[in-house]
Amino acid sequence: MAVVTANARGVSPRGSRPPAPGAGGRSEESWKGHIIRELKHRDLSQHAMFQDLIRFYTQLLEKTSLTKGLLSSAARRPPAGGAPLSSLQQQSIQLKKTTGELAYQVVELTQQIKIKDGVLEEQHARLLQEQRCLSRVSETHQELQAQVEQVQGQNTVLKVEYDTLLEQQRAAEAKLRQETVGGEELLAKVMKRKNQAAARMNSHNERRSRAREATQAAARSKVNLDRSAVHPPSSTSPSSGFSNSSSAPSSRSTSPKNEKRDASTERKPMRLVRSASVTSPRILTSIKELFDRKRRGHSVCSQEEDLVSPVRICVSARVPARALQVLDAHEQDINAVRFSSSSDLLATGGTDKVIKLWEVRAGLLTHRGTLDGSTEGITCIEFDPMGFRILAASYSKAAMLWQLGDSVPKVTLTGHSRKVTAARFSSITHQVVTGSADGTIRLWDLRRAACLQSRNVAKYCSDLVCSENCIISGHYDGQIRAWDSRVASCVQVFPAQGKVTSLDLSSDHCQLLSCCRDDCLQLFDLRRWSNERVTFRADGFKCGSDSTKAVISPDCCYLAAGSADGAVYIWNVSTGKLETRLPDKHR
Repeated sequence: MAVVTANARGVSPRGSRPPAPGAGGRSEESWKGHIIRELKHRDLSQHAMFQDLIRFYTQLLEKTSLTKGLLSSAARRPPAGGAPLSSLQQQSIQLKKTTGELAYQVVELTQQIKIKDGVLEEQHARLLQEQRCLSRVSETHQELQAQVEQVQGQNTVLKVEYDTLLEQQRAAEAKLRQETVGGEELLAKVMKRKNQAAARMNSHNERRSRAREATQAAARSKVNLDRSAVHPPSSTSPSSGFSNSSSAPSSRSTSPKNEKRDASTERKPMRLVRSASVTSPRILTSIKELFDRKRRGHSVCSQEEDLVSPVRICVSARVPARALQVLDAHEQDINAVRFSSSSDLLATGGTDKVIKLWEVRAGLLTHRGTLDGSTEGITCIEFDPMGFRILAASYSKAAMLWQLGDSVPKVTLTGHSRKVTAARFSSITHQVVTGSADGTIRLWDLRRAACLQSRNVAKYCSDLVCSENCIISGHYDGQIRAWDSRVASCVQVFPAQGKVTSLDLSSDHCQLLSCCRDDCLQLFDLRRWSNERVTFRADGFKCGSDSTKAVISPDCCYLAAGSADGAVYIWNVSTGKLETRLPDKHR
């Protein structure tokens, strides 16, 4: 447009010739028309050439206010001359419209370009993010690949070690089998030596007992008889060499018959004892001991053990209310406490490997003696019905028998493979029963110190009691088993509710008391031999260990058991309720 304006002001186009000076108004009109034609021709010829320039120029005008000024100035400019100017104005208006449309399209395209640029930037940012993720994943892949290679190397090393350990295990198993066989042989040798040592100890104790009994018998049978008190002085014949005297018995002493009787008397001094006093109890006892010792031969039992046990009946038992005496009896834990049948002697045993005897007088305990000989802790103590012997079980896999008044064991019973948890005197004289953690129950003969029967239950035996021809045992499998000692078979099974920790038999052998880990006591009636039972519970009572003991009172009216809280609970059998709870003297 600027070019057009310059040409309109007198710039001649190339190849045109200026009009003549005297041509007048027609010449003026002709040259103006000529200019317009030339401009149109140039516009048509150069329109395509300057199309891009026009487009960018239009965009520049839209962005500045110059476009409005130019358009407004062009609108206010008066037409220079007639029809050609009006056509120019129309063309200008048409150009303006085209320019506006192009400007609108440019704006729309600009907005689309901005949107596309935003999308492109977003995609570019996403692409960068994905590239970063890809790089991280690639790094992680490389790390994992390195770890896989490392783990494969470790697996190879472990495989080699595993193969080596497998070979070592096979060699160790073979060695273990050899050691097991050797251990069994060694155990058999040790058991054989222990049995030999026990036999030697029993033989030694038997010799000591026989020597002591012989000394006591000799002391009791020694009678100092005054010859003058039994026979007056008599005269003998001159040929005898004794002094002569005139007395009646002298004729008897000088006769051959009397000489023969005197010689017989010197050979058999017991005739003098009998002639001295046939009613003397010491002499009768001495004679009976001599005959009994001759009759027993090699028995390890004494005369007191052959006596029939007395029948003691408790009319009424009194429930204790307080502790009469508290003392530290042992250096370590006490596992067993037992009164003698007459209740005048108390035996206690614990992990310090000794049994202490206490004399009960006026409710107080006086130390009477200590029984040694056990190499491990004591688990159970039992008095014989006469109160002359004490039987104990221990952790040393053995049971020992002491004679009251002797501190060393008289008999040692070995044969169990684990600790002996219970040892009781049988109803048959000279027999005892032991139960062990190895699941066996053994019947022993004290006269030979030998095992008569062995019953394998394969369950931990915690306690047992003995009745007439019957052995009742409690086990950790929650079963109470009754055995017939005559046929060595189980005749009855009483199911319990937990581990059986202790058993006790009433004085009349009609009731059985069991204590279990289910925190209750159960009383069975043995006269019915049924599973019916009476259960005793109490608030606060808890069976705190596998060795908790429960007992029946001598009159069969009360039950007592120790609890984990350090108290002793006592129940009334007739009412089934808790009678009393003794204070917490134990910790």
